Amino acid sequence: QVQLVESGGGLVQPGGSLILSCAASGFTFKDYDMSWYRQAPGKERELVAGITNFGSSRNYADSVKGRFTISRDNAKNTVYLQMNSLKPEDTAVYYCNAGYKTPFYTWGQGTQVTVSS
Repeated sequence: QVQLVESGGGLVQPGGSLILSCAASGFTFKDYDMSWYRQAPGKERELVAGITNFGSSRNYADSVKGRFTISRDNAKNTVYLQMNSLKPEDTAVYYCNAGYKTPFYTWGQGTQVTVSS
């Protein structure tokens, strides 16, 4: 059974930083590209960042380029999202999934990120 468990969200002031984690199980993690998505209230879920299965290539949405960094640890079956210089418009529920642009599995519960003073 595939499980994607996101954590690390919270309330942070504009300009602050957070590190999100996604622990994956139920599939061969190292065989899959992984991605982070987010969904803000009233908006569709959007792709934020993706990383290839061994981390050799990474891609970012224009809105987060230069501020967010995706990484992974295949030994721990975990993908991370380092978020710096956070802005109020980054407020959303953040999700991870296997694949890039096309999510492979059922979504987890996500982790709420709120950027507010």
